[in-house]
Amino acid sequence: MLMYKRILLKLSGEQLSGEHEFGVDPKIALYLANEIKQVVDSDVEVVLVVGGGNMVRGAEMAGQGIKRVTADQMGMLSGLINAMALTDIFESIGLPTRCVSNIFAEQIAESYSYRLAEKHLERKRVLIVAAGLGRPYFTHDTAAVSIALELDCERVLKATKVDGVYDKDPSHSPDAVRLAEVTFQQAVENTEIKVMDKAALGLAMEQHMPIIVFDAMTPGNFLRVVSGENIGTTIK
Repeated sequence: MLMYKRILLKLSGEQLSGEHEFGVDPKIALYLANEIKQVVDSDVEVVLVVGGGNMVRGAEMAGQGIKRVTADQMGMLSGLINAMALTDIFESIGLPTRCVSNIFAEQIAESYSYRLAEKHLERKRVLIVAAGLGRPYFTHDTAAVSIALELDCERVLKATKVDGVYDKDPSHSPDAVRLAEVTFQQAVENTEIKVMDKAALGLAMEQHMPIIVFDAMTPGNFLRVVSGENIGTTIK
C-alpha cells in the first residue's frame, strides 16, 4: 500500500557523476530512471530537484575575482545541465518527463510556474525543477524544500549514498550510529549532521515538512520509502 501520492525527490549532483570525477555517468542516470519509473508506475507523482555539485559548487567558486552572485548562478546552471541530461535519459525508457527552469532558458527548458508544474504532474509526468530557486544564496537543498511546499508534496525524500542520518560522519567514524528518527531541532543544532544545509532544515521545520533520508543506490529503496517501509532516517 502506497503512503504518498506526491513526493519531492532531491538528488545531489555528485551522485550523478558515478565512477567519474566530473559530469554525468549515464549508467547511474539510467539506474535512477528505472528506480523512479517503478514509483511513477505505482501512481505516485514525482517532483525532482537535482543539484550541480558534480560540475560547479557556487559557494566554493566565489572569490579570486568571481562574485558570489555569479558563482551561485554558475551552480544553478550546473543543476540545469544535470536536469537536461536526466530528462533525455528518463524519456529514453518511456518515462514522460518535463524539465522546467527557475532561470530563463526558453530554448532548452520551460520556465517554471506553479500552474504549469501542476498541469505536468496531473498528466503523470515526472517534473524536474532545475536551477534551484533562481536566486543566489539559496542552495538546491533549500530549493527542494521550498518547491515541495509550493507544490503540496507530502514528503521531501533526500537521496544519499548512505542509509540514513548518523550521529557523526560514518566515513570518518567507524563507531557512528544510524538514527531511525531525529527531530528538526536535533538536525539543526547538531553540527555533525550535514545531510542538508541548515537553511533547508529550518524551512522544513517551520512549515512541518518531514524529510526522509535514504540510500538511493540500493535497488527498490525508492519504492519501499513511498510504500511506507521504515528505511533510512525520518527528520520531523
